Amino acid sequence: MENMPEVKLGIVAVSRDCFPIELSKKRKSAVVKACKDAKISIVDISTVVENEADVLKAECEIREKGVNALVLYLGNFGPEGPTTLLAKRFHGPAMLVAAAEETASKLASDRGDAYCGMLNASYNLGLRKVKAFIPEYPVGYPAEVAAMISEFIPVARVLSALRKLKIFSFGPRPQDFLACNAPIKPLYDLGIEIMENSELDLYDIFKQAEGNAGIKDVAADMAQELGKGNSYPELLDKLAQYEVALTSFMGKNLGASKYGIFANKCWPSFEKFFGFVPCYVNSRLASRGIPVSCEVDIYGALSEYMASCASNLPATLLDINNTVPKDMYDSNNMVTDNYKLNDLFMGFHCGNTCSGCMLCPTMKYQLIMHRLMEPGAAPDITRGTLEGRIRPGNITLFRLQSTADTTLKSYIANGEVLDIDPQSFGSIGVFAIHEMGRFYRHVLIGHRFPHHAAVGFDHSARTLHSVLKIIGVADVFTNLPKDTLYPDENPF
Repeated sequence: MENMPEVKLGIVAVSRDCFPIELSKKRKSAVVKACKDAKISIVDISTVVENEADVLKAECEIREKGVNALVLYLGNFGPEGPTTLLAKRFHGPAMLVAAAEETASKLASDRGDAYCGMLNASYNLGLRKVKAFIPEYPVGYPAEVAAMISEFIPVARVLSALRKLKIFSFGPRPQDFLACNAPIKPLYDLGIEIMENSELDLYDIFKQAEGNAGIKDVAADMAQELGKGNSYPELLDKLAQYEVALTSFMGKNLGASKYGIFANKCWPSFEKFFGFVPCYVNSRLASRGIPVSCEVDIYGALSEYMASCASNLPATLLDINNTVPKDMYDSNNMVTDNYKLNDLFMGFHCGNTCSGCMLCPTMKYQLIMHRLMEPGAAPDITRGTLEGRIRPGNITLFRLQSTADTTLKSYIANGEVLDIDPQSFGSIGVFAIHEMGRFYRHVLIGHRFPHHAAVGFDHSARTLHSVLKIIGVADVFTNLPKDTLYPDENPF
């Protein structure tokens, strides 16, 4: 995936000066070996941090070796001040983890007390206002620590991406989609840049791209990707021009940022001027880690990007759209037997899901827009969707949203796309999430989340939950099991 960081991990041992430094060195070496055995690439920082002078020395070594995500390893009790000072001064995400005691026979001579040291380190992180990643149980043997480090990698990728992200938006958010309207101040609080533009700006950059030498290559790539699904070959040059316009604009306007995503106005006036719907282009950019959200949904684009960084796979943005008919549920009982009817729903959008995430994708026209804009006529300006069944498999449903008073809140749920034909149009699939009916009522409705949800094509809820804790999102909701009530759920 492009447009997201490549995590280069480093590990540095810390040691309290009244404990043997060799204990930390030896234990760190065992962790590095365990990482190698697990095929986790990690840079071994030779400096062991005992004091503030060591912090400066370690910083130089970390920079020289190009490390952008750091594991601070308590091989013994560790010095809380220097440990957390390094976490604070480090330019990327940091993780704290500690060593478990090896054998009873060495408790008198080689006891490290890292279990105790983690308590002091966590307290000192709070004093310094440092948000570091600490695993659910952050003490372990080398193979266990390696597994924790593996869990840190996608967390570090998301955090690093957010620090260097810029969102480009085009057009005011639609009047009838007020749920997509949200304050932008929390984006700045997260370190995210935003550049808001008008629909005229979008049309202008599209016109400027006319005749660009790259259009033919992009159109040829589109034709190859679509294969038998290339229903409108005559439309590809226009779509390629739009893709070139967006990618060129992003390249010229990233400025101090490194990664970019889009939140664009896509209807109803778009089609009259551009002569197509932009869905297929949006799907192609999403496949490269550059989400383009529909209806100027800024937080939708951000959510989609976070889901993509968490899984290192393309993601999509869908409407939590419609119920599954009972006869469809009953006729697919071999697939649905683990779920109740209201655990199921259909996720849909016009055609923005990338081809690699669908079965038999085909370029079509947008049926709803066609009814509105070209009633009774052959499809013309409403062509350009990518339609098909979303492929069966694991998914994560995710949304990060700002409230009107600039408070961030979020929901996350792991689920799956079922192998059921939705018998409808668009990029669409039958989704299943345990206790979705209650989740829908007491989280999505109860906490006033909008209709758009990011969909990551993997189970990434654990990663996203860790990220949200680190960036300070207090309200993170998930689907609760049937025996656990939501605070506002009627117990009777």
